[in-house]
Amino acid sequence: MSELRVVIVDDDFHVARLHTRIVEATGGYTVVATAGSIAEARTAIEAARPELLLADIYLPDGSGLDLVRGYDLDAIVLSAAVTAAAVRTSFQRGAFAYLVKPFADEALAEVLRGYTRYRNLLDAQPELDQETIDRARRVLHGSATRDAAARRSPTEQSVLEALAQSPDALSAPVVAAQLGISRATAQRYLSALAHDGQLLVELRYGSTGRPEHRYRLPR
Repeated sequence: MSELRVVIVDDDFHVARLHTRIVEATGGYTVVATAGSIAEARTAIEAARPELLLADIYLPDGSGLDLVRGYDLDAIVLSAAVTAAAVRTSFQRGAFAYLVKPFADEALAEVLRGYTRYRNLLDAQPELDQETIDRARRVLHGSATRDAAARRSPTEQSVLEALAQSPDALSAPVVAAQLGISRATAQRYLSALAHDGQLLVELRYGSTGRPEHRYRLPR
């Protein structure tokens, strides 16, 4: 999956710049525009066609929730508003996450990592079964991400580190050779990580015509 395009809407230039830094440091995202008003945001969205919107609620010319409702794209609300009505309206209008400002960098980074895994799961196949849909919903809201990190074994962590250090997708035999484990063990861990949306799978066809599965981290 190529980098996801993001538009950030906040009327405080310094806050928008801070959020830009967090988004781009997370990996897999590029901020294509920032906007300080509804009018600027509409222009940016229509020009850049982003996949993801990060929007404040209180803007000088209206509510950022009108942007969340008005465009066919995913959205996170980043706001100082703490009323039940603001939160409820945000979710009603389609936001999948709500962070109260100010928040720690890691809070936004965790939401973005969950969104990356959610996209990986949905984009991996043209048709989805119920298990995949349920898993995508869980990772979108972060619970599966936290649980997986807590359960991660040393071998699983080593597999992820091997892929992180490689510029290319790797096959199970290559990972096995690098880590000194069996091919079956490497394949089991790679398949499980791909199943959870943490890895992307590529098919490479060799001289025999049989596809080889290669795995990489989302970029």
